Amino acid sequence: MTSSTPRTDVVSLIQHPRSQVLVIGGGINGAATFRELALQGVDVTLIERGDYISGSSAASSHMIHGGIRYLENGEFRLVREAVQERNRLLKTAPHYVKPLQTTIPIFSLFSGIAAAPLRFLTHKQSSTTERGALLIKVGLALYDSFSRDGGSVPRHEFHGRRKSLAHQPALNPDLKYTATYYDAVMVHPERLGLDVLLDGVAAGGRAANYVEAVGAVDGGVLVRDLVTGDEFVLSADVVVNTSGPWTDLTNGALGAPTTFMGGTKGSHIVVDNPELLAATKGRELFLENADGRVVLVCPIKGRVLIGTTDVDADPRDPMIETDEDTDYFFKLVSRVFPGVALDRSQIVFTYAGIRPLPRHDDEAPGFVSRDYRIEKSNFGGSPLLSLVGGKWTTFRALGEHMTNDVLAILKRARTASTTTLSIGGGVGFPTTEPTRNDWIQSHAVGVSRSRVAELLTRYGTRATEFIAAIIEGNDVALRTAPNYTTTELDHLVRTESVVHLIDVLLRRTDLAFIGAVTGPMIDELATIVGGSLGWTSEQCAAEIVATREILTTMHGQAFTEQAAVAG
Repeated sequence: MTSSTPRTDVVSLIQHPRSQVLVIGGGINGAATFRELALQGVDVTLIERGDYISGSSAASSHMIHGGIRYLENGEFRLVREAVQERNRLLKTAPHYVKPLQTTIPIFSLFSGIAAAPLRFLTHKQSSTTERGALLIKVGLALYDSFSRDGGSVPRHEFHGRRKSLAHQPALNPDLKYTATYYDAVMVHPERLGLDVLLDGVAAGGRAANYVEAVGAVDGGVLVRDLVTGDEFVLSADVVVNTSGPWTDLTNGALGAPTTFMGGTKGSHIVVDNPELLAATKGRELFLENADGRVVLVCPIKGRVLIGTTDVDADPRDPMIETDEDTDYFFKLVSRVFPGVALDRSQIVFTYAGIRPLPRHDDEAPGFVSRDYRIEKSNFGGSPLLSLVGGKWTTFRALGEHMTNDVLAILKRARTASTTTLSIGGGVGFPTTEPTRNDWIQSHAVGVSRSRVAELLTRYGTRATEFIAAIIEGNDVALRTAPNYTTTELDHLVRTESVVHLIDVLLRRTDLAFIGAVTGPMIDELATIVGGSLGWTSEQCAAEIVATREILTTMHGQAFTEQAAVAG
């Protein structure tokens, strides 16, 4: 499937085959490093073998969090950094990162205390008991201590059975306590990651998706355009490998083999269950099984996200959520909300991914470090920096760290800080009801207030680009997704590096995530996307087949022929 129109981002790479830095991998950590380097005025190029934010970065639990359970691993540095970055993202990306109240149902007072020192010291066995109130109280007190930066989020609270059930009546009445604290949720991770990348492009960086590093030629990186099959060589003073779980495979392709990685699979399901959604009372639930494993239940976009698992995995294998995963999720949710009926027919979307964790041999998956490190080696006579680890919450700090290492190699000084720099549509984003109303009113010229509000929610203040396109175009609501319009989709496709139809359904919009995709919707979107990209009728038909196949086999979706109203 190829476009009839040459991709301008690939043409730009071919015309500028050498740069100071080549970043391989366009997940969130590669995008953050790319943005950071571009903002320092470094000549930087990024390539991604799939779509941007499509690998591990697309398989997150949608959480921006400090990682309270990492405290028992002794990862205090990581938790401190993550809490600080969470607080920063609430300010720099308020369009996509929102405060989220989180509640832990607790069924015992002392459970887990005896095992905690062993888990902390050895990491050789996973927890076999759930944590009790005393252990959780100590952890949350320490967690709060890392968040003293002016009160970005409230401190934790403990409640007994009576008050807990008054707040959330659907909880299991056998519980003894609940602990409630605040973290944050990403309402659309893929769009947040795209904003990070687009900031880098705006600062002068060059990037192209569906371009894979496949080998080495005379000190350069041989890359292949996966759309056309064309190959060309890119070279740089420094090569940065941020390909996540595939870091060792990338280094192997470059002739610089490594054995850094040892990822684990995380699965999730999204359910359309109004009773469960109501039972959450708008809170995330942090659930522990009797074996000590953790599952999160998060209300989001009118659905409930449930995940995740933590099982050793091979990055060469496809990551698919299984029936066994579903059984595990359902069993745990039913323990905490015994009166809520769950059924497989309510699952509207499934997904799984592999975490970019370091090699861990006999260490239990749940205790593998979530921290990151940068490994330095050589490729073709140039420095090769390989990222090992990394998580969504710390992407900015990680990009800053990687950039500092690169700047030291290039003997350049840092010229800009991203610590408080707003991201993409977070620039000038109105965070109160009065300022939001003012923003909507001032931009509702030639476009209705309701449409402006919708675009502001969807894109942050980047909505101005879409408003301008809508005013100039012949805007018509989609038949199968009336909250989207033809001009909006056309602008999105033309400006956001869309290559395949699946890019739109999975990452540029949340249509697949909320279970809104139907057969007619795929057909309608294929016509719009194909018109924007110059597809032939044969290419359009092939994209429809490929999209159906991906959504069916990788995301558990069964299509109806009846169009649904989609947000």
